[in-house]
Parts: sequence; C-alpha cells; structure tokens
Amino acid sequence: MQLEILTEADLQKFKIELFDELKKMNAGIYVASDQRKWLRSAEVRQLLKISAGTLQNLRINRTLPFKKVGSICYYAYADIEKLMGKGGEI
Repeated sequence: MQLEILTEADLQKFKIELFDELKKMNAGIYVASDQRKWLRSAEVRQLLKISAGTLQNLRINRTLPFKKVGSICYYAYADIEKLMGKGGEI
C-alpha cells in the first residue's frame, strides 16, 4: 500500500474544483413546483400578462414586493401567488 501526502495546496485545489462542479450542477435548479423561487421582471410580466408600466405601478404602490440586485428586480414566486389569490386578476 502506497501512501500519498496531501498538502494544503492540494486541498485548496480540490475545494475549488468541487465548488465549480457544484455550481454547474446547481445552475437552473427549480423548486418542487417546477417554478423558480425568484423571477425577473420580464418573467413576471409574461406570467401575469401585464405591461412593464403596470408592473412598475405594482412596485411603486408596494402591491408586489421585490428585491433589487444591481439594476435587476427580483420577485418572489410566493408573493406573485399571494397577489393572484387576492383578486384573481391584476
């Protein structure tokens, strides 16, 4: 039986490779309902069949909560479901 000595550099390299593989595997993961947890503005507009202006009004009136990362607005799918449950239509 031959022994190999692992150095800290070997472990760091392994960690980087492992995280890269995990990132590739997790890209595009969907939740159980086949819906992503967070949607972008274009996806919300398409889902709700509304215009960009209507979506902006929903943001301004705080009817639909959102998170802004950089210049991109993200909407929680659960919040969209809740909004649709209130009246059925926007």
